[in-house]
Amino acid sequence: MAFTQIIDHERGVPRSDTFLGDDTADITGPACNKNIHLSNSLMSENVLNSFLMGGFECSTHRNRSGKRLDMIAATRHDELAEADYARLMRLGIRTARDGVRWHLIEVEPGRYDFASLTKQVAAVRATGVQIIWDIFHYGFPEDVDVTTPDFVDRFASFAAATCEFLASELGPRLVICPVNEISFFSWAAGTAGVFYPFKKKKGRVIKANLIEAACASIALIRERIPTVRWIFTEPAIHVVPSAVGSNKRSAERYRRAQFEALDELYARDALDIIGLNYYIHNQWRHPSRRPLPLDHAEYRPPHEIFLEFYSRYGRPMIISETGIEDERRPEWFRFAWGEAHAARERGVPIDGLCLYPIVNHPGWEDNRHCHNGLWDYANSNGDREAYAPLESAIREVSETPTRS
Repeated sequence: MAFTQIIDHERGVPRSDTFLGDDTADITGPACNKNIHLSNSLMSENVLNSFLMGGFECSTHRNRSGKRLDMIAATRHDELAEADYARLMRLGIRTARDGVRWHLIEVEPGRYDFASLTKQVAAVRATGVQIIWDIFHYGFPEDVDVTTPDFVDRFASFAAATCEFLASELGPRLVICPVNEISFFSWAAGTAGVFYPFKKKKGRVIKANLIEAACASIALIRERIPTVRWIFTEPAIHVVPSAVGSNKRSAERYRRAQFEALDELYARDALDIIGLNYYIHNQWRHPSRRPLPLDHAEYRPPHEIFLEFYSRYGRPMIISETGIEDERRPEWFRFAWGEAHAARERGVPIDGLCLYPIVNHPGWEDNRHCHNGLWDYANSNGDREAYAPLESAIREVSETPTRS
């Protein structure tokens, strides 16, 4: 995610709008399959191979000009997956977030071609890295309509087929993120109209469909791959009023809206691991949308936010995305690392922290060179130059105990 006033990998919108619009109303829909309960042993097991993780930007949505994005191709990660994973492993980072590209896999309704995944799969086998596979990271095929009920079965079938392919190639110990940031995407695509399909009054419908699709996909995948583990990611935020008085209630409404999607998933027994995405602009004033500086008296320590999520759901957690642009990268990494461990010291089972993105990428809207990763664009030999200050910060913490 980028850290100018344009947040989240050039999402082109301030974080402060992420959860509102018409998305704050109650969501109704058929209950999810109730056979998703996890055993106590699964709940307590840390399934990740390393605490520190790296995330490869894998968005595939259409931007506001109508252009289909493909960040995996734009960063050449599709052709350089083995080298990229090997770089992680040499730093002691044995777990990564990566994505599949639905629009390339489902070549026509119900027919799947996994050629676009073959190099990533081969790279996993070659390096031994563990991948958390993002199944839906904003993009979908041209004929899919996220605003209709048909989306649910279409996505569930695709997700199950993709997981079956991955399990057949890599074994049944899969970890997936079925739907990335339900709250944000439903707002961006259905309320603000900045993501395809660029709707203004469909946020509630899209959110309901994404929740149903998430539940249906997990139920179907679990039938075929009982050992699968899954993560649902949401931004972790804090909102304070700009002044005393009438703003206080609406600011709190903004803040509490961050729980909507997870509350629904929890009510339907569909929560396994919770992923919290945390960035520098995740705290702001309402209604001015002015970000709170880290040293402000009202800035809430992130570990307290993480503790609130754990108190609410009682689920294992990871910091699924964190990062910043330019020279502040090492400073922010140390801060996020410290907050994750402060939460652990208070009993929050945070089992990992994902530096996101791990590789610089082009801006979503303007194609600018975003310097927000550890490694830069690849040269003609496929080598990526590391940002030395951030690499040094990572090496500094590499000996910090990370397991309870």
